Amino acid sequence: MSLKYPWQRLALLPRASKQIILMLSDCALLLLSAYIAFVIRLGFVFVPNEGQTFLIFIAPVLAIPVFIRFGLYRAIIRYLAERAIWPIFQATAIASLFWVALVFLMELYGSAGLPRSVPLLYWLLSTVFISASRFGAKWLLRSAESDKRYTSSALIIGVGEPARQLATALRSHSDTLVVGFVDPDGQLNGMDIVGLRVYGVEDIPALIENYGIKQVVVSEPGLEQKQRQDFARLLGRLPVNTRILPPIADLTAGKYLVSSLRNVEIDDLLGRSPVPPDAALLREVVEGRRIMVTGAGGSIGSQLCRTIAQWNPVSIVLFESSEFALYNIDRQLRQIAGCEIVPILGTVSSRECVEKAIRDHNVDTVYHCAAYKHVPLVEKNPLVGIFNNVFGTLEVAQAALETDVERMVLISSDKAVRPTNVMGATKRWAELVVYYCGMLAEQSGKKKAFYSVRFGNVLGSNGSVVPLFREQIASGGPITLTHDDMTRYFMSIKEAAELIVQSGGIAASGDTVLLEMGEPVRIRDLAENMILLAGLTVRNEENPHGDIAIEVTGIREGEKMYEELFYDPSLAQPTRHPKIMRAPKGNKAAVDVPASLAALRIAMESGDVDAVRKVLFDVIAS
Repeated sequence: MSLKYPWQRLALLPRASKQIILMLSDCALLLLSAYIAFVIRLGFVFVPNEGQTFLIFIAPVLAIPVFIRFGLYRAIIRYLAERAIWPIFQATAIASLFWVALVFLMELYGSAGLPRSVPLLYWLLSTVFISASRFGAKWLLRSAESDKRYTSSALIIGVGEPARQLATALRSHSDTLVVGFVDPDGQLNGMDIVGLRVYGVEDIPALIENYGIKQVVVSEPGLEQKQRQDFARLLGRLPVNTRILPPIADLTAGKYLVSSLRNVEIDDLLGRSPVPPDAALLREVVEGRRIMVTGAGGSIGSQLCRTIAQWNPVSIVLFESSEFALYNIDRQLRQIAGCEIVPILGTVSSRECVEKAIRDHNVDTVYHCAAYKHVPLVEKNPLVGIFNNVFGTLEVAQAALETDVERMVLISSDKAVRPTNVMGATKRWAELVVYYCGMLAEQSGKKKAFYSVRFGNVLGSNGSVVPLFREQIASGGPITLTHDDMTRYFMSIKEAAELIVQSGGIAASGDTVLLEMGEPVRIRDLAENMILLAGLTVRNEENPHGDIAIEVTGIREGEKMYEELFYDPSLAQPTRHPKIMRAPKGNKAAVDVPASLAALRIAMESGDVDAVRKVLFDVIAS
């Protein structure tokens, strides 16, 4: 801080010294308030008599303890908010009442009375003087900041408490000049918050140009998806670095710290407002259990393992066919998990291998994530895809049926609804297999739950569009789309894993539970947002000199324009979790699963791809 003015040295004193100075200042102001109250009432300047002198000097003695009780010496003057006037108002009122009570007692013992207007005048004057001293000191201390050299400037989007805390932190602990706030809703435009002006969204370009703003901080992660995308498009075209403040930056101090700021990710633009996980549900499903995850090294499987590891299972069995993927997830979990980690290299197409893993480690819960999920690849290799996704699921489900497994969970996909490709059809068959095994368990009196969890795309998973777009942007483009208007559902992989685990406390055997995915996202919008987040521009007719072009290549075989989570959305049933729904059982019971599997196996053995596809789609179409 520059010490241009002598009084600025007060800011360098220890906090205890500042509090003592403030108390002495209050004593002087209270004495002055009491004397001026008499002067106003009497109408002339006078020399107080003995009784008046006592009342004047006793005023601070009565008031200072009240001020301490109301926390008037705890506040940091430099960052005092306007709402601090309220405790000052209360404290001076109570101090005045104590003063009146003392006068009343003195009158009882024969002392001279006091004009009624004097206590009221004393209260008003003390309130004004004490408030003026606080905010005057704030102005003087803050004036030093005008001489401070700033290395950057920032604009904060949001007007809530996180925005105020962030502004205070930036002012006190960084070399960043906070220009002001932006109200996304426009309700507070033109007002001041902690001494900073609130602007409208339409003012952002001019503010950035006029003040040379280098970074914009979004302090409200809970913005609606459309608002987030609008801000991304606006800020992506401007020469600023956009950062975001997490919902909870410091749990212990309750303060939003500058170090908690992070760059905006695509999840922030496309994700929904997440619901915090239900700790009771997670604990109920995981704590004290022995859990096996097939496909444990994949994107969803590995995140599922990391989620499970946080909730005190006895053991996690990692069942994976890829040696490298198994090595990676095993190494990661051993660093964070407090339970036994068992890596098993095996394939779900071998029931003997699956059953041995379950029996050897007393597994009571199985999450079946192992599957081929890449639509074009499975379309080109249908026999392998069917063998792994359908018959692999059958082997896992039957192994769970023949052992002491209590819960078997299939990780399904929105592509299982009215499928137009082999991958989606295999997922629908897998749902039917799990439903059928649940029926067998129920008929035999076994207390087992077999159910499926269906959801859309997860951001950043292996083989998904987000890593592909990142790679294309890094190589200079172009980004390739199959259709301008194609849409998909997206959610973060972390939230998907948490919801999958929580569904265990909600789903019953035979259920298909659906994870609420929010609104579908245009893939073109996704591509444009990713280009903007990379600090680049879209090359198109309007901007022929842009950085990255977007090319449309045409829809691939089996690809859908849009995905669905429900066969009939109107029949979806809510559960006790706002992000988990239950699909109606529909006509699953009408499908003869053993006969259908036998027909599919015969077609597979013939090697006739057309015959296999016919059986695959005819059964689920019925």
